[in-house]
Amino acid sequence: MFKNFIQNCKESYNELVHKTTWPSGKELSSSAVVVLVASLMIAVVVFLMDKCFQEIMSKIIYP
Repeated sequence: MFKNFIQNCKESYNELVHKTTWPSGKELSSSAVVVLVASLMIAVVVFLMDKCFQEIMSKIIYP
């Protein structure tokens, strides 16, 4: 059992070091900006939907 664990660790390390391609700093920065902008846009949409729903419900409950 311990032998299988050691073999698995060696294979994982080999794949991580030799077979994985890592993004460059520029690619990583541009991806982070895309995620940030998309997150902000989704947050604004959810905020607007919440405000509209709140307004509609207040008109129904307190006419």
